[in-house]
Amino acid sequence: MALQTIILLTGPVEQPVLSKVLLGHNPGLAIRPVETSAELAALAPDLLSQARLVAFTSPIVVPLKVLNLLGFGAYNFHPASPDFPGWAPAHFAVYHQATRFGATAHVMAERVDAGPIVDVELFSVSRDISVGELQQQAYSSLARLFWRQAKSLATQPEPLAELPIRWSGKKTSRRCYAAMRDVPSDVSSDERARRVRAFGGTQALAHA
Repeated sequence: MALQTIILLTGPVEQPVLSKVLLGHNPGLAIRPVETSAELAALAPDLLSQARLVAFTSPIVVPLKVLNLLGFGAYNFHPASPDFPGWAPAHFAVYHQATRFGATAHVMAERVDAGPIVDVELFSVSRDISVGELQQQAYSSLARLFWRQAKSLATQPEPLAELPIRWSGKKTSRRCYAAMRDVPSDVSSDERARRVRAFGGTQALAHA
């Protein structure tokens, strides 16, 4: 069976740009833009059976039922290195004073940020980097990953080759993020400063 459709799960800014890249490799491809869980749930099984799903910095968790119906698999572009799976990775990287960060492309599985990894891009992190600066660098790395994998995603019906790289570190969540923003009055001044620098007053970038 030929790959006919890419379900592109991302935001309105990224949709036209990423669609153009995919169509550049396969003009006959149908791109189905999706932004919400409701739009994802409304997709017909017949469409899913002929499609591949690609998620790019989307906070939507794709249900196992949808993953199982996809004829050509699902891939997620996560704005962090494999050391930081989950929600708001740049914030936690700054808090933990990470010396490297990056972007990860992986197979989507039932558990978020747990599927086999197909591509990674890493970069060194300066000690005084802000969350916003780290997010921007990660987004640039993620875009390069997408451009690198776009031809395979658009033309190759077989699964993408997996790398011998594993996820590591604690998977973070919205609850973890909220807990870190709630700074107790009895924490040390050093801990307070680290939390304020990493979590105070900065909007979290959703995981992918």
